[in-house]
Amino acid sequence: MRTNNRWIIAIAGVFMQVALGAVYAWSVFRTPLVKQFGWTISEVTLTFTISIFVLGVSAFFGGLWLNRKGPRVVAITGGVLYGLGVFLASFSANKLWWLYLSYGLIGGIGLGFGYIVPVAVLVKWFPDRRGLITGIAVGGFGAGALITAPVATRLIQSVGVLSTLIGSCMTWGCLFVCRLTGR
Repeated sequence: MRTNNRWIIAIAGVFMQVALGAVYAWSVFRTPLVKQFGWTISEVTLTFTISIFVLGVSAFFGGLWLNRKGPRVVAITGGVLYGLGVFLASFSANKLWWLYLSYGLIGGIGLGFGYIVPVAVLVKWFPDRRGLITGIAVGGFGAGALITAPVATRLIQSVGVLSTLIGSCMTWGCLFVCRLTGR
């Protein structure tokens, strides 16, 4: 494997993980959702719990699917499902069950499919540095909150919590697809 090409793949994988890692910024949405709709913190936090649980389950199935169809199909499906889940969550006004279904379940499936791709692919591209590259990829996922949280906080203050979900979906979705398609 040529060293230069594999580092380009690594950078793309980290960008993908950063986009998906926006899920860790969920905490900035909690209080505004509680204030706007009268839900409890526990009810709103359950959305994140559902999405992370579903991430784990769907990553397993995404890994199996990845072995049959390849990384691009699984990654694009993951990005579309995560984006769709976030977008649909913007229609959850006074419907907590819809938030659970959209952000928690649909978004969580997308997260799992998307998350497994860079981790699995980068380990294959870097057999000599498996630990390093896994750490970099997972670190990218964690870094998603560093970028998303401050931006989402300002957007929530200026346009509202549900509009911010639409905006974050569109922004991360465009970046995600651009990274995958190389454009």
